[in-house]
Amino acid sequence: MRILALEPYYGGSHRAFLDGWVSRSRHDWTLLTLPAYRWKWRMRHAPITLAGEVAIRHRDGERWDAVFCSDMLNLAEWRGLLPADVPRLPAVVYFHENQLTYPTKHHDERDVHFGFCNMLTALSAEAVWWNSAFHRDEMLAALAELLARMPGYNLPDVPDRIRERSSIQPPGVDEFPPRGPRSPGPLRILWAARWEFDKDPETFFAAIRLLAGRGVDFRLSVIGESFREVPEVFAQAKEEFAASIDRWGYQSSRADYEAALSECDVFVSTAQHEFFGITAVEAITAGAYPLLPRRLAYPELLAASDANSRDEYFYDGTAESLAKRLEQLAISPEQLPADLPMQRFHWSRRVPKMDEAIERIAEDRHSERQND
Repeated sequence: MRILALEPYYGGSHRAFLDGWVSRSRHDWTLLTLPAYRWKWRMRHAPITLAGEVAIRHRDGERWDAVFCSDMLNLAEWRGLLPADVPRLPAVVYFHENQLTYPTKHHDERDVHFGFCNMLTALSAEAVWWNSAFHRDEMLAALAELLARMPGYNLPDVPDRIRERSSIQPPGVDEFPPRGPRSPGPLRILWAARWEFDKDPETFFAAIRLLAGRGVDFRLSVIGESFREVPEVFAQAKEEFAASIDRWGYQSSRADYEAALSECDVFVSTAQHEFFGITAVEAITAGAYPLLPRRLAYPELLAASDANSRDEYFYDGTAESLAKRLEQLAISPEQLPADLPMQRFHWSRRVPKMDEAIERIAEDRHSERQND
């Protein structure tokens, strides 16, 4: 198959997902991408810009069997802006995130226009792929609530129409070599996330403060991307725990990032919001023991084994509960590593499933046209 991929925000998880799939796919791909900054402007101009690029390539003789795009494209607008001689190809949209439940510091900051763009994209696509069932359910519930507030013509059937064409297609991760015996020494703790409020660093550092107050010896790595507004707790914690820090801040290379995952004993998340949890999956794949709040998509990530029903990988979301579990692991390191099955997320398994899924969508659309 020949697949046209449209990515208005070619960076971060969007780029990693697309590159990971395309590099291993049995299909032929054409990638049209835009830089990963100024996301609001990308969402507004991408349909115009990418429709123009596709029209030029079509005039030059390029042809495709299907379209794949991310949630950053208003697919309905893009389709409406294509020249009449460009055929309507079956389209799959992948929701990495959505603009109805993406965290904002203040509720009144949300511009619901972008949420409506997501809705139109999902309605325009033949198939809607989500990185987790949690993400699908959260977004569709938020959409139903928003539409219910509209002054008439509030489209009550739209969430169900989107759900009917939805499926769960988690992203893939690289495999890590088997981890050897644990090196002796203090418990090595990793927190890896965007340095923003929705990842709740305050709870994490409060737990570490409790741990230190109980005389527990540990080493600390706090990594992740930071932006213009960094929560003050990071600067305070860097000074407070300076003697225990191994890694701090953004890891500038993939090798450094993977080393951080491979070095740690325990991966901790305090996230209040996460659409999937790719770093958690990668850390577990690298052999880390996860301590996760029992919320968001985290129970879903461990659902392939009995880990989802076992308390030892979850805590109740409070600093006290997290500190207690960390202390238990420090005292009894024989529980490490966790060795949880994550094979279903390996690229070697994800790519054939996604290749087959998009192929079926294109074949179904072709059959429908022949029957018309």
